[in-house]
Amino acid sequence: VQLQASGGGLVQDGGSLRLSCAASGLTFSTYTTGWFRQAPGKEREWVTAIRRGGDGTYYTDSVKGRFTISRDNAKNTVYLQMNSLNAEDTAVYYCAAGKSILSSIKNINAYTYWGQGTLVTVSS
Repeated sequence: VQLQASGGGLVQDGGSLRLSCAASGLTFSTYTTGWFRQAPGKEREWVTAIRRGGDGTYYTDSVKGRFTISRDNAKNTVYLQMNSLNAEDTAVYYCAAGKSILSSIKNINAYTYWGQGTLVTVSS
């Protein structure tokens, strides 16, 4: 199983980025997928998650209205559109996948598979 995250980079304050996470080696459509992030010197934190069918999305309060998670099960890919970025969004972003985890989507230990992370740097 492999989750390959991409799309990170350097962006100015107020800018946008779109992250992608391509999955292989698993039946992607049966997994809830999420994004976490880890800022320098901080613990990894949950950002957002999407149900396996794409019919439910969940966000941490700090990104509501700015970030949008989506998925294309035909392409085995989950996306994270990030708008109105600010310095507090600077972090390594990780995608993750897990089964039967709707009751614990914010729990890092609920996810079985992880991508390698992609760095997002927001400059002020």
